[in-house]
Amino acid sequence: MKKTDAARYAAKYFDDTAPPDVDFSLTETEASDCALPAREMRSHKYSYGRALVIAGSRGFSGAPVLTANACERSGAGLTQLFVPEGIYPVAAARCDGAVVTPLPETAEGGIAASALPELLAQLEKAKACAIGPGLGTGEDATALVRAVLRQAVCPLVLDADALTVCAREPSLLDACRVPLILTPHEGEFKRLGGDLSQGRLAGALGFTAAHPDPILILKGFGTLVCRGRDAAVNPTGGPAMAKGGAGDVLCGILTALLAQGFDPWFSARCAVYLHGLAGDLAAAELGEYALTPSDLIRYLPQALQRVAESRGARQDADREDRQR
Repeated sequence: MKKTDAARYAAKYFDDTAPPDVDFSLTETEASDCALPAREMRSHKYSYGRALVIAGSRGFSGAPVLTANACERSGAGLTQLFVPEGIYPVAAARCDGAVVTPLPETAEGGIAASALPELLAQLEKAKACAIGPGLGTGEDATALVRAVLRQAVCPLVLDADALTVCAREPSLLDACRVPLILTPHEGEFKRLGGDLSQGRLAGALGFTAAHPDPILILKGFGTLVCRGRDAAVNPTGGPAMAKGGAGDVLCGILTALLAQGFDPWFSARCAVYLHGLAGDLAAAELGEYALTPSDLIRYLPQALQRVAESRGARQDADREDRQR
């Protein structure tokens, strides 16, 4: 990475601090980088993956619903949402098509550890799993996160409360043996041990140098997607998305892409781009103040269509290059 390019991106998205004093790659994600392939005519729901979402607790029914609805809207063949039984009626009523399953709950209203056998059995069938939105951070939630990280056989997305659990047990991040994607905002990133004193870029790359296996999505303006010494900065999204629940939507988009079998690095960059683009499209219609997380889900079809159009444009350009 040329220092001048790093400085240009840093000035545009992050800060004016010096980039890390190591060799690294920094790119800006483009629509054509996120082009999803056309679907096969001879296919069915299981062709596009079973996605599991483990989320929710008393007082936090919105997060699991947003995650599950975004997951379904982003193409997962089957979305299964597992919530504590106390919020099941609300979650089931608000989900568009996800299969919502009530689980035993603790006295505090979270998913009880006694639900682990059922969850782990379902996890064996899944193509991707998200855990954390609205989950809580008590003993039972910690046991759930710990077990999922150690026994999953599919890609995992850790969000919200699952990140807080890992902040208390950092060894869990390195014990996971499947593709793992972390989605912290800056506060969660600091709790995970991230250092932002030298800026977002240096902090993100410092974290992935110490934890080379997980993919890190450091949310915020110019969201960074990092793996090892590779970093991609996202150009879409804006202040209209600064609302509680927006991150739950991102979690759902990402889980859907992973469930469909897309590469984790591609899925992470594509999910972040689509999430921000849906926000830009919604803000153009609704304004910066009125946008809600549910609006992001409603504008995802337009965002997906824009990306599909970029695929066609890129194919046309490649065809012209070959004919020259």
